[in-house]
Amino acid sequence: MTDLSRPALPGVLPDKRQVAASFSRAAASYDSVAQLQRDVGHTLLARLPLAFAPRRWLDMGCGTGYFSRVLGDRLPASHGVALDIAEGMLNHARPLGGATYFIAGDAERLPLQAASCDLIFSSLAVQWCANFDAVLSEAYRVLRPGGVLAFASLCVGTLDELRESWRAADGLVHVNRFRTFEAYQQLCAASGLRAVSLERLPHVLHYPDVRSLTHELKALGAHNLNPGRPGGLTGRARIVALVDAYEQFRQAQGLPATYQVVYAVLEKPR
Repeated sequence: MTDLSRPALPGVLPDKRQVAASFSRAAASYDSVAQLQRDVGHTLLARLPLAFAPRRWLDMGCGTGYFSRVLGDRLPASHGVALDIAEGMLNHARPLGGATYFIAGDAERLPLQAASCDLIFSSLAVQWCANFDAVLSEAYRVLRPGGVLAFASLCVGTLDELRESWRAADGLVHVNRFRTFEAYQQLCAASGLRAVSLERLPHVLHYPDVRSLTHELKALGAHNLNPGRPGGLTGRARIVALVDAYEQFRQAQGLPATYQVVYAVLEKPR
């Protein structure tokens, strides 16, 4: 039987220890280049049910705590928990406030009691979880009846311009893999949570050159973490080939980088 929580591509998603270390290193630079993350997170917030007033919320994969602070401001009467697998991100977020508690933890094994939260909010974090059915199972366990899991993630089609340009340059794995939108649909349908909404929308950013894009990915901690990625320095000839290939995608606004974003709002039945 096919494991739909894993991408239908050779290899597997990155080792979570490497993900945690990479995002910890990026904590100081993350907010300066996180416009996509903020745009996506605010779009996800706008999809929450009207008049929804959770008593306790969880920001799962809180990163630098930007949305923990947004949730804290919007829900002043609630108690918030900010959780991330990267200690460096938590160390950055904690003094800035927003949540009542800051906890190091894994979305696949939440260190929270059953039926303890009314809202689990997670923006651009769960794409790093190889066992996404465990994420959904944990969300079901931790949510109270009537509680909501709202997540935004990335699926196949993300950074395809960069992926195709590297394929033309050297054929090696340089771009992170993501699961398909259809896998998200099937896993959510089997989770026991009711889909209020589940959709995929493209978000396109433009850059003056390839270096600007790759620098941003590194500053975000989201550069290539895949098993099978090439080791060592990338040779000048391959960089030239990459740039030449990517220039074929150039538009009037610059070089496009397309992110295929999955937005989901799921409710635990009462």
